[in-house]
Amino acid sequence: MSNYDISIGIHHKINLKEKNLKKLKQNCDAFESEILNFFLKKALKEESKLFPETPGEKIYKSMQIEQISKQISGNFGYSELLFNYLKKSI
Repeated sequence: MSNYDISIGIHHKINLKEKNLKKLKQNCDAFESEILNFFLKKALKEESKLFPETPGEKIYKSMQIEQISKQISGNFGYSELLFNYLKKSI
């Protein structure tokens, strides 16, 4: 095996590790978004027997909470904590 082959193999491993770390970061951010989505749905749950929500309002509110959780994910530290823990295994 030549030095060139070894160099290509090492370069390939580095690129693969970088891709895996990038994918892991994306998945950690998505997981944090899901956690925040769950918390926001519970926190913003309003039940009014006087003015019940229509199905359209429920769908809109669910979509709104989902978008808010995506926007604020990455700022709470769950994603970073999980990423730092899991990246050791890559």
